[in-house]
Amino acid sequence: MIVSDLRILISVIFAVLLPLAVGLAIWRVLSHARTPQGTVAWVVFLLAAPWFALPSYLIFGHHKLQGYTRHRKVSHALIRKLGAYARSVAPRQRKPAFRAFETLAEMPVAGGNALTLLIDGDDTFAAIFAEIDKAQRYVLVQYYIIADDDTGRTFADHLIAAAARGVEVRMIFDGVGCYGLPASYRERLVAAGVKVLNPRDVRGPTSRLQINFRNHRKTVIVDGETAFMGGLNMSDTYRGLNPAFGHWRATHLKLAGPAVAQLQLTYVEDWHWATDEALGTELFWTPEPDPDGADALVVPCGPVDTLDTGALFFFNAISEARERVWIATPYFVPDGDILTALKMAALRGCDVRVLLPEGRDHWTTWLAAFSYFDEVREAGVQIWRYKPGFLHQKVILTDDDFVGIGTANLDNRSFRLNFETMAAVFDEPFAARVEAMLKTDFANAEPLGQSLDQQPLWLRIGARVTRLIAPVL
Repeated sequence: MIVSDLRILISVIFAVLLPLAVGLAIWRVLSHARTPQGTVAWVVFLLAAPWFALPSYLIFGHHKLQGYTRHRKVSHALIRKLGAYARSVAPRQRKPAFRAFETLAEMPVAGGNALTLLIDGDDTFAAIFAEIDKAQRYVLVQYYIIADDDTGRTFADHLIAAAARGVEVRMIFDGVGCYGLPASYRERLVAAGVKVLNPRDVRGPTSRLQINFRNHRKTVIVDGETAFMGGLNMSDTYRGLNPAFGHWRATHLKLAGPAVAQLQLTYVEDWHWATDEALGTELFWTPEPDPDGADALVVPCGPVDTLDTGALFFFNAISEARERVWIATPYFVPDGDILTALKMAALRGCDVRVLLPEGRDHWTTWLAAFSYFDEVREAGVQIWRYKPGFLHQKVILTDDDFVGIGTANLDNRSFRLNFETMAAVFDEPFAARVEAMLKTDFANAEPLGQSLDQQPLWLRIGARVTRLIAPVL
C-alpha cells in the first residue's frame, strides 16, 4: 500500500513538474532565442519530446552569461581610454564603411597597423614561438584547441622558458575544444609559474551545462606590442601532420600597432569574466604605430552581444561590395540574411566566390552545406571545392581594399553561439597580398558542377535533414 501510494505521489509530482518545466523552458526560448528558426526548433522539440528536450536545452540552449555582460561593462572605462588612443592614430582615410564596423566593435578604426599574412601552420607557429622567445613583460594566450602532441608540447616549452625568464604568462583554453588535453599538460605549465585557467572550472559547476557556448578565439599577445589571431589552433593537425586530413590549409595574422590593444581588450574581458581579476593596469596599451601601416580594427563577437555582431560583420562586408566578394571558410551554413546578401551581391554583378574544403571534419556541417549550394548558385554565386587537403581558413576579401581575417566561420555557431574575433583591414596593399593568396587556393580548387539532385541519395537526404538543425550547427 505504501509503495502504491508513493508511486501515485511520484506520478502526480512529475505530472505537475514536467509541464511546468517545459513551460518555463519555452518561455525562456521565446524571450532569449536569437533567431526565429531557433525559436521554432526548440519549442517544437520541447513539446514533442520533453523528457529528452529538457536536458538538451539545459546543455545546448539555456545560457547564463549575464556575468560576462557585467564584466564587459566594468571595462567601459578602458574602452574609452583605448578609443581615445585609437583616434589619436588617425586612419589614412575615412570611409563610410567604417561606421558600421566601429559601432559593432565599440572602437574606432585606427591607422599604423603592421600586418603580416601567415599561411599555414609551420610559418604561423614559427612566428608565434619567435615572438614568445622575445617577450620581456608578459604573454597572453588563448586557444580553442591545444593538443598534447609535438606542436602543443613545443608551445608549452616556449611558454615555460618565458616564465623562467620572469615573464608573466597567462593561458585561457576552452573546456570543450581541449576536452582531451591531459591534466599533466596543465600541471606542467602551472608548476613552471604559468597561470592557466579553464573558464568552465572557474565559473563553477553550472558552467559545465553551457558547452554550446564555446570560446573559439585563438590569440597570442606579447608585451602588448605584437599579437596573433586567426584560424590555427595549437596541434600537429594544424601543421598538416594528421594523416586523416593531410595538408591543412589555414591563415593567421600577425599584428603590430593599435589593433594589438584592441585585441588585448578582448582577452582582458575573457580573463575578467573567468576570474574576476582586472588586468587593465598591468598591461601595456599604447603600442607604437607604424607610419606606413594599414587602417584596421579588431571586432570581437559572442553570444552576449546586444547585436548579432558576427553575422553583421559579414553582412556589412558583403553588402558594401561592388566588384568582388571572395570568402574562404571551412563551413557554409549561413542564415537567411547572409544568403540574401550573397545572392544580391552576385545579382548586382559582383564576382562572388565561396571556397570550401572538398573533405570534411564534421559530417553535419559538411552535409548541411549542400542544401544551400543550389540556392546561391542560381543567383550567380560560385562554389569552389579545395582539393589538396582540408581548408580551415576564415577570410573574406571584398573589392580591392577590404579584408576580414579571424576565427569566425560562415555558420550560425560562429555568428551567435561562439566567442570569436575578426580583424577588419581597410588597405589596398594588404588586400593585394590576400588576393594573391586566394588565387593560389582557387588554383588548387574546382568549381562545384553538380546540383543537389545529381548527388548520391544518401547525400541528398542527409543535406535536407541536417539543414533542419542549422540554427545549432
